[in-house]
Amino acid sequence: MAQFQFVMRSGPTPGVTFPLEGDQLIIGRDSSNSVAINDAEISRKHSRLSFQGGKYVLEDLGSTNGTFVNGQRLAGPVVLKPGDVVSLGEQIVLMYDAINMDPGATMASPRHAARVAPPPVQHVVAPVYTPAPVYSGVPAKKTNLTPIFIGGGVFLFLCLCVSFFWWIDATYRWCTFFPFIPGC
Repeated sequence: MAQFQFVMRSGPTPGVTFPLEGDQLIIGRDSSNSVAINDAEISRKHSRLSFQGGKYVLEDLGSTNGTFVNGQRLAGPVVLKPGDVVSLGEQIVLMYDAINMDPGATMASPRHAARVAPPPVQHVVAPVYTPAPVYSGVPAKKTNLTPIFIGGGVFLFLCLCVSFFWWIDATYRWCTFFPFIPGC
């Protein structure tokens, strides 16, 4: 018999498993939910899992921070596959997994499932979703270089003028360049 579970990869209790049992499961902050995660980023009734045709279908219930599967925000119901990464908001990351159990094995009660470790299983490793940087809509501040160029030009002009007059004075060419000076 195949059983499905969520394993918390990041959030308030990393490593905790949530066995998924039932046809309709609600995920959210409220303690009465099938999968209860006490975190302010999660809505009271955040998303719903429906068991259809041997598979779970996940849909967002109008949550504030959104439900994501493999980094894509849900716009409608999505069929989950083992290895899918389900994110609730930006900080809560759950790995969806299928485990094979012995039908004769003792199973933990769903009410206490978050406190009981499941038998060792192999998990499909998937990358943890990292949200893209948010563009604020404000362009980066640009530096106006015009005053720098004008100041540099004025400085260069003054240096040339000083150099020119120093050369005239050093070579006694005042009368050559300025014949209107008295005494030339």
